[in-house]
Amino acid sequence: MSNAFSAFKLSDKVYWVGAIDWGLRNFHGYRTSRGSTYNAFLVLGEKVTLIDTVKPKFYDEMMSRIRTVIDPAEIKYIISNHSEMDHSGAIPLVVKDWNIEKVFASPKGVEALNEHFELGDDILETVKTGDTLDIGGATFSFIETRMLHWPDSMFAFYAEEGILFSNDAFGMHLATAEKYIDEVDPWIVRYEAAKYYANILLHLSPIVLNLLKKLPSYNLDIKMIAPDHGPIFRRPQDIQQILNWYQEWAEQKPTQKAVVIYDTMWESTARMASAVADGLIAGGAKVELMPLEGAHRSDVVTELLDAGALLVGSPTMNNQIYPTVADVMNYIKGLKPKNLVGGSFGSHGWSGEATKHLDAMMEEIKIELVKPGIIHKYVPTKDALMACRELGLAVAAKLKSVG
Repeated sequence: MSNAFSAFKLSDKVYWVGAIDWGLRNFHGYRTSRGSTYNAFLVLGEKVTLIDTVKPKFYDEMMSRIRTVIDPAEIKYIISNHSEMDHSGAIPLVVKDWNIEKVFASPKGVEALNEHFELGDDILETVKTGDTLDIGGATFSFIETRMLHWPDSMFAFYAEEGILFSNDAFGMHLATAEKYIDEVDPWIVRYEAAKYYANILLHLSPIVLNLLKKLPSYNLDIKMIAPDHGPIFRRPQDIQQILNWYQEWAEQKPTQKAVVIYDTMWESTARMASAVADGLIAGGAKVELMPLEGAHRSDVVTELLDAGALLVGSPTMNNQIYPTVADVMNYIKGLKPKNLVGGSFGSHGWSGEATKHLDAMMEEIKIELVKPGIIHKYVPTKDALMACRELGLAVAAKLKSVG
């Protein structure tokens, strides 16, 4: 096998040996417009250790990178911080092809790896919060981060060099040749980090806040954060920035921003959406108007991350919410956003149940309705458009009072 892919040296003992997925555009319903990376790390010591792996189809790429540093037969340990297949999928291949002595994982990680691959208790070994692992010249300590974002998730901290291997926390889906955050356009970093948080971690915000509160008690001298997706944080200001962002996003404090989403059949609901947006603007709110013909669900929740209001427009189809709108609302429901106000609107033909269903769904999500849904038959009249504008004004006023 040729060594067509090279490792990237992070330090004298640590190398990035992962894979860049330039073509990825869908990650279980999340549109990854800029691709992704699957970060794996090789740490040299008396017991050479591989931290996480890659999707199985990138196994050869990972091994090619490893061969530019060492003979893969020298790898003795694997640390699995997270058993989701984009990070654990190549573990059984590494175990099968090379003389691996132990695979270390959290208690739930051991359970998941056995259920995934039937690796067996002879090779799997459990590590818990506070446990350490000396590989000869390098020492790891472990912190279980349950439900960030799977039950098995954990951090591994390489003490001698201050590297926090954080699995999916602090990551982003971003395929890039640059390995460090400070080498990437700051706007892209902010957007992709926010998008990742909104689509993966938003519903786990209480757990994120608890982790951030406890993190100082572990007395970790963090000099680098190496997540399993996206570039690595190496500058103190960048490390502090991502921690600050996570605090901000997890708190979900309402802002003066309103997100308006809608779909339309014959442009009537679209006209209503424009009137709602105009009322919001007149009331002093910042507005993000997102027609679902072109806006993906993952982009909607990204915009919602720093918003204080959600307004939803839908025509009625077969007595129900329009399919694209229902899809996004179901997605939002699962992510459990907090501290939002909002309302609904829509045009209909012979029956008009969509706003009633939307209002019920928004109440279930715990979005505070400023007014009952505005519904109009066929093409909206001047009065109907004025009612939509009044909805926008009312939501803008509510945002000022809660902000």
